[in-house]
Amino acid sequence: MEARPILAEPATTPERDGDLLERSRELSLLADLLEDVVATGRGRLILIRGEAGIGKTALVRAFCAAAEPTRVLHGACDPLFTPRPLGPFLDIAHAVGGALDHVATGDVKPYAFAAAFMRALEGPRTSIVVVEDLHWADEATLDVLRIVARRTDALPALLVATYRDDELDRRHPLRLLLGELALGEQATRIDVAPLSREAVATLASHRRKTTDADALYRKTNGNAFFVTEALASPTEEVPDTVRDAVLARAGRLGPAAQDVLEVVSIVSPDVELELLETLADPAPGDVEECLASGMLQIDRGRISFRHELARMAVEGSLTPQRRLALHRRALASLSAASAATPDLARLAHHADSVGDADAVLRFAPAAAEHAASLGAHREAAGQYARALRFGERLATSARADLLERRAHECHLADDNPSAVTSLEAALDCYRELGDVHAEARTLRTLSSFLWSPGRVAEARAAGRRAVELLEPLDSPRELGLAYANMAFLAQSAADSEEALIWGTRANVVGERLDEVELRAAALTALAASAALAGRTTRRGDLDELIALTERPGVLDTCGWLLHEIGRTCLARRSYVEAYRHLARSLAHCSEHGLEPYRQYALAYSAQAALEQGRWSEAADLAAFVLGARRGSTLPTILALVVTALAGARRGTLDPWPQLDEAQALAEPSRELGRIAPVAAARAETAWLEERPDAVAPLTDAAFELAIDLRASRYIGELALWRRRAGVDEAIPHDTLDPHAAELEGDWQRAADLWSQLACPYEAALALADADEEGPLRRAHAELRALGATPAGTSVARRLRERGVRGLARGPRAATLGNPANLTRREVEVLGLVAAGLRNAEIADRLVLSRRTVDHHVAAILRKLGARTRGQAAAEALRLGLVPADAGGQASAGTSAGRGR
Repeated sequence: MEARPILAEPATTPERDGDLLERSRELSLLADLLEDVVATGRGRLILIRGEAGIGKTALVRAFCAAAEPTRVLHGACDPLFTPRPLGPFLDIAHAVGGALDHVATGDVKPYAFAAAFMRALEGPRTSIVVVEDLHWADEATLDVLRIVARRTDALPALLVATYRDDELDRRHPLRLLLGELALGEQATRIDVAPLSREAVATLASHRRKTTDADALYRKTNGNAFFVTEALASPTEEVPDTVRDAVLARAGRLGPAAQDVLEVVSIVSPDVELELLETLADPAPGDVEECLASGMLQIDRGRISFRHELARMAVEGSLTPQRRLALHRRALASLSAASAATPDLARLAHHADSVGDADAVLRFAPAAAEHAASLGAHREAAGQYARALRFGERLATSARADLLERRAHECHLADDNPSAVTSLEAALDCYRELGDVHAEARTLRTLSSFLWSPGRVAEARAAGRRAVELLEPLDSPRELGLAYANMAFLAQSAADSEEALIWGTRANVVGERLDEVELRAAALTALAASAALAGRTTRRGDLDELIALTERPGVLDTCGWLLHEIGRTCLARRSYVEAYRHLARSLAHCSEHGLEPYRQYALAYSAQAALEQGRWSEAADLAAFVLGARRGSTLPTILALVVTALAGARRGTLDPWPQLDEAQALAEPSRELGRIAPVAAARAETAWLEERPDAVAPLTDAAFELAIDLRASRYIGELALWRRRAGVDEAIPHDTLDPHAAELEGDWQRAADLWSQLACPYEAALALADADEEGPLRRAHAELRALGATPAGTSVARRLRERGVRGLARGPRAATLGNPANLTRREVEVLGLVAAGLRNAEIADRLVLSRRTVDHHVAAILRKLGARTRGQAAAEALRLGLVPADAGGQASAGTSAGRGR
C-alpha cells in the first residue's frame, strides 16, 4: 500500500505542493505496517518519537488521512501536572460508543478497560489507534497500553503512539514501559528527525523568497514547528525562539481574538465552546479569526491550540494578574457548570493555580480518589501532594489520613522515597494525637515499604515496634498482620527459626478470624522459610497456600501470592511446580497491571531457567527485569546475577559489571536472601576465570551468615564453590543433597541427583570432580552441549593432561554468532559506536542507563583488543560485525524494526 500525499495544514506542518517534506520514508514504513496488519489480522505497535515540534503529529495525520477508509481512533494525553486518568482512552471510548463507552463511564481498572478496549477492536475491520503525547500519560493510560501491547498479535489494529524523547528522565514511567517494549517484539520505533538545511530552504523559498534560509535553519535547527512559525512571522527577520515566533503571529490578531487565545491557553488542554463563551464572551468573528490564523483548531465542539508549544508561549506571556484572573474565572465557571459530573482534575488544577486553599482541599483529594480507583497511582499521589500543600488548614487527624493515602499511592507508583517520607510524617501526626493503634498500623506499613529498597534493619525495627504497640491492644487483625510482616522479614533474611515463630503466631490469628489475607501471608512465610532451611515437614503449608489461590477474589487482594509460591517451589527445586505457579503469576500480573509483582515473577523465572541450563531464556527474562527496574532491589539483584552467570558460563560476557552492581545493591541490606546469590555468583565467576584464591574472600561473610541462620539452600551452594577452590573445611552440618553428596566426594550420586532435578550444568560439574576418563569425557561432552566454554575448556585440559586425544574443538553454540564472542546487546551497541554515537546517545537510543552502556563499550573494546572507539569500529568492519555503511547510518533519522 502506497501512502498518498495530502495537503498539510499550513500553520503547523512543513509542506510543499501538498507533500510532507522529508517524511516519505516514514510514511512508506507506516503504510507497509498497516498493509501487513490488514493482510494478516495481527496487530502492530508503532512508537514515534522526537523532540517537541519536530512534526510527529503532522506525520501521523498525513498517514491516517492516506489510510482512509480505515477506521481511525484518536486520543491525546493532557499536558497537566496531574492529567486525567485514562484521558486518551476515554476520548477513544466516547468516539467508539457502545459497550466501551459504558465501561469507561465507571471507575474501571486499567486491566478491565484494556479487556473492553480489545473487545471493541475485534472483528474483520482493521483500526488505526492513535495515542499522542505519551510523555504526559497518566499511569493508568500506560498500564492499558502495556497490557494491549502484549496482545497486539491478536488484534486487527495498528497502534500508533507518539512521545517526546527529550522529556523523559530516568524514572519517568514511560521510560520503564519503553524499556520493556524494547526487549520484546511488540514495537517498531520511528525517530522523526529534524528537517535538513535543504528542506528548510525549500520551505523558505515557497513561503517568502526574501527569508535568509541559512539563518532560518541555524536558529530553528530544522524543528518543523519553529520553521513554520518563523515563516508566519510578520517580519523578515527570523525570530530567535519559538516563543518569539508564536507571539509574533499572535500579535497580528485583533485584541478580542488575542483574548480568546489567552483564555484557551489557560483552560488546557482544550475548552468547550460554551465555556469559552462564558470566559471570554467572544464574537463569532473572533473565534474564526483565531482558527483562520492557524493558532487554534476545533474538534467536536472543543477549541485547542494546534501545538502545545504555542499554548505554552501564549500562557507564558500573560501577566501574573491576568493569569490569576483567568484561572479564577475558569474555576468559578467549571464549578458551576459541572456540579453533576465534575472534572475533578481540572478543578483541582485551577484551584491550585489561584491558591484557593478551600477549593484545593475540596477537589484535590476527590481527584486523587478517582485517579486511584482507575489505577492511576502516580496521578493520585500528585493530587494528594497538591492537597497537602495546604495541609496546615486541616486538623492533625485529617492531615495524617492524607499523608497515609499519599504514601500508599506513591508506593503503588514505585516512588518509594516519597512513600516513606509521607508515612514518617503521618507517624509524627499520630504520635502527636496519641493514637497508638494508628501509629502501630503505620509502622507496619512503613516496615514493608522500607524492606523493598533493602533498608532491612530499619524495616525490622519498625516491624518490631508495631508488634510491641499492638500486643497490649484489642486489635487481633492488626496484630496478626504485624506478626505476618515479621515472618516475611525473617524468611526473606533466611532466618527460618524466627520465621517459624512469627508465622505460626500469624497463622493462629488468621485461623481464628478466618482472615484470608492474613493466613496467606503467614503460610507464605512458613512454606518459604521451610524450603530455604531444607525442611520437608511443612509441605502441608504449601498445599494449603496453593488451595487459597483458588478461592474467589483472593488474588485480587493478594496478587503477590503466586510468585511467592513459585519462589518457594524454586527453593525446593520443584521446577515443574515452580514454572506452573510463576506462569500463573505472570499471566495474572499482566492481566491486572501488577507490574511490581510481575518483576518478581520474571526474576524467579529467570533464576529457574538458569538453574535448568536454559541460559538464553534466562538472560532474556532477566533483561525484561533490568529494562524496567522498579523500587524493590531484589528482582534487580537476581536479574543481574542471572545475566552475569549466563554470560560467564558461556564465556560471552564480562560478568563483573553486573556482579559489582548486584553486590552494591545487596550488601547494605545485610539480608542473606540478597547477599548469598551474589556471593555464589562471584565465587563461580572467579573459579571459571581460574582464580581460586579469590573464592574464599568473596564468600566468607555470606557463608558465615548462612551457617548462623542454618540456611541449607545457601550453605550447600557456597560450601561447594569453596571446596572447588581448594578451601579445606568441615562439611557444615546443615548441608543437604545434592550438595552434601558432592562435598562428601560421591560425585556419581551427586551427578545422578542433579540429573533427576534436570540441572545439567551442575550434573556436568559433579562429573568433572571424577578422576576417571569416562566421567570426565561425559562432563566435557555435556558442557560442550550447553555451550559452557570456560568449564568445558578446563575439563578438556585435564583430559589432555591424562593423554586423551581427539577431543572436539572449535566454537561452541554460544559463540557461533560472531567471531568476537560479543553478546547480542554488545553487537547492537557496537553498531551504534561505529555509527559515531557517544555513550549518552546510545543510552537514549537503546533506553539503557549510561552506566550500562559504559560497561558494554568497555567489554567491546576488551574483546576486540581495541584501545579506542575508532579502532573498535574498524575491527568490527573487518570482522563483518557491522555493515560497511555503518558510518552513514547515524544520521538516517529513522530506526525501524521489531524488537528494538
